[in-house]
Formats: sequence, structure tokens, C-alpha cells
Amino acid sequence: MKKMYVIGALLLVAMTWGCSSRGGSAAGGALGGAALGAGAYEYNAHRQMQQLDQDYKAGKMNKQEYEIRKDQIEKGSLFQR
Repeated sequence: MKKMYVIGALLLVAMTWGCSSRGGSAAGGALGGAALGAGAYEYNAHRQMQQLDQDYKAGKMNKQEYEIRKDQIEKGSLFQR
């Protein structure tokens, strides 16, 4: 998943280099920044889910707590799992 974000970021950077006008460069930069921000947000949600799974397997929470927290993370995600 991390590789996908890196590849996407590199493609956006390559696309913005191709813009010859200032307006095109600004728009491309704004879109690239938004895409990177969304990618970072999703990566953080992924890390939270991994930590949640580890905590549940370690017995730090019961099934009900696990399900509640899992739903909270999934609702905050841009891409519903």
C-alpha cells in the first residue's frame, strides 16, 4: 500500500513538471498536495488499524471495544473498507 502512495506522488510530481503556464503549475501543485494529504491520512488510518489488531490480539481490549474502535476508524477513512 505504501508503494502505491509513493508511485502516485511521483506521477503527480512528473505531471506538474510538464505544466508550462503558471496557472497550470499552481493547479497541478494544489491537486498534488491534496492527493498527498489524502494518502497520508489513509496511511495513518491503516496504521491505526494495525495497532488496533495488535492490541486486540494482545488482550488489551475485548471484542466489543475492538469493534467500536474499528468502526470509528473505518468511518473516518476516505475509502470505506
